[in-house]
This record gives sequence, structure tokens and C-alpha cells, in this order.
Amino acid sequence: MQIVRNSLETNRGPADWFTGTVFIDAIVAAPTAPSRVAAASVHFTPGARTAWHTHPLGQTIWVTEGVGLCQREGGPVERIGPGDRVTFAPGESHWHGAAPDRFMTHVAIHEADDAGSTVTWGEHVTDEQYGAAAQGRR
Repeated sequence: MQIVRNSLETNRGPADWFTGTVFIDAIVAAPTAPSRVAAASVHFTPGARTAWHTHPLGQTIWVTEGVGLCQREGGPVERIGPGDRVTFAPGESHWHGAAPDRFMTHVAIHEADDAGSTVTWGEHVTDEQYGAAAQGRR
């Protein structure tokens, strides 16, 4: 058994990656070979969301509290809540975040590719796109 005492501080999510206020608590900050797994608990305030992004080896998010929204490019917006798991395929462009009037926390799990990359960030989900998505999911 190994216990790793928490020595990492909660970090604010970078504005390049998120719209709104997001906080990140690392679970597995950097994969240690031979493992490729990285994981974080991500806390979204109401209306906060990721930018569009992809993961070279895919991503699973597990909602632990609150209500959120997620969408893959070209697909419908889906409402997600506690206990829901969402798996995004490798290279699938998507976003996820909190509903407009609810907090949402999820555990994000993904793997690094051979170059050590876990994510490629794209454009922000605009307020207009998010507003349209949220309207259809209340």
C-alpha cells in the first residue's frame, strides 16, 4: 500500500481552456511510466465550461455532484448528473461544463500518448452556443 499525502493546491482552470470559473484538483498530476493515466477532479461554477477539445486516447468523465452539459461535435447537447459517466472517443471533439444554474464536479480520466500529450485545446464554446445548448436542456 502507498499513501500519497496531498501536497498539491487547488488550481484555477486556465482561461485558455475554460470559460467561467473552474477549479482543478489533481488526482494523478503526471503519469509515471509505464502508466499513462492522468486524472483530476474538476469543479465548474454555474455556466462554466471547457473549450472544444480532443484527447489522443479518449477521455472518461464521471460526474460526482451537480448538473452539467456535454456535447460532441455534431451531436446533441446532453444533460449529465451525479453517477453519470461519459466516454469520449480518441480524437472526438467535445466540451463539457456546468448547467447555467448549477455547480458541477466531475472526475476527468485520460491517458497520455507516446509524446506525453493528454489533450489538444480548440476554440471556446461561445456564449451564444452555450446559451442555445442550455435553452434546450433545462
